[in-house]
Amino acid sequence: MRKLPSAVRERILSAAADLATDPRPQGSRKLVGETTAWRIHVGEYRVIYDIVDKTLTVTVVRTAHRREAYDR
Repeated sequence: MRKLPSAVRERILSAAADLATDPRPQGSRKLVGETTAWRIHVGEYRVIYDIVDKTLTVTVVRTAHRREAYDR
C-alpha cells in the first residue's frame, strides 16, 4: 500500500473501511474455489478479503493491481 499513489491508497482504504458495514457490496464477487474469499474492484486494483459470518469478521488479505492480484 505504501508504494501506491496517495489518491489510489485513499480510495482503497475507504473501500476497505466500507466493508465493515457492507461486506458484500454491489459488484463484489466470491472467488472460485475458495470458501470465504471475496473481491471488490477499486479502479484497476483488487481488494481480496475473507468474510467469517459467524463472528462478523472481515479481513483484507491482499490489495494489488488487477494483473497481479491473483498471483500467489
